[in-house]
Amino acid sequence: MEIILFLICLIACIIGAISGIGGGIIIKPIIDSFGIMSSSTLSFLSGCTVLCMSIVSLYKNKNQNIKLNFAIPIFLGIGASIGGIIGKQLFDIILKTFQNNIILLVQSILLFIINIFILIYMFLKNKLKCKNITSKIVTTILGCFLGIISSFLGIGGGPLNIAIIYYFYSLQPKETALASLIVVFFSQLFSLISTFYFGIPNFKYSMLIVMCLGGVLGALIGTKISKKMNNNKTQKFFIIVLVGLIFINIYNILKYI
Repeated sequence: MEIILFLICLIACIIGAISGIGGGIIIKPIIDSFGIMSSSTLSFLSGCTVLCMSIVSLYKNKNQNIKLNFAIPIFLGIGASIGGIIGKQLFDIILKTFQNNIILLVQSILLFIINIFILIYMFLKNKLKCKNITSKIVTTILGCFLGIISSFLGIGGGPLNIAIIYYFYSLQPKETALASLIVVFFSQLFSLISTFYFGIPNFKYSMLIVMCLGGVLGALIGTKISKKMNNNKTQKFFIIVLVGLIFINIYNILKYI
């Protein structure tokens, strides 16, 4: 099983590093479908993997010639840090109230709805007038919202980051992917700090090691591929990933009904 987990995290984080979605939104539904661990354990292990992936991706991206106003991801990240802690506490409260299968079903339904709306947005975005927000307060609030969603669902960011950044800040695909990875880093870091403070779920250390190793290698490979892609290819790749995620979500929903 550890080999399968490694491969899932490797492929997910290659995709996550290229598109900026983080990888967790791929890792969680796929491993969910195997039914090998609880939602709390999977959220923790996925969070650790995505944090490793985001650190390596950001380090490898530091020399890329991407023009980005770093105030945007930094204040989104500050908000995401707060939201990550709130989302983790919300998840723990619900975990004590409902059975594991019900939680997994709710998470799968929410992921499906989010991905459908984002896919629709990606096809319509050229017809919509994007915003260009400069307020640090509004940016922090948006980041808090992203942090709550990503932490509660255990996805480490995902397509929602991309859509929000696209629409509210009018960035190019590569700029958006980089900004999203910064937000993913902040939200996952503080979500995991919260987990360590309030209690770590039971898990096998071998699973943690292979998943994080997959995340690191995935980030290295994904970043290398990303450097060879232009904005148009990055955007098309993101849409293909979205469609694949929607089918995985449908499978998981049918499984838990």
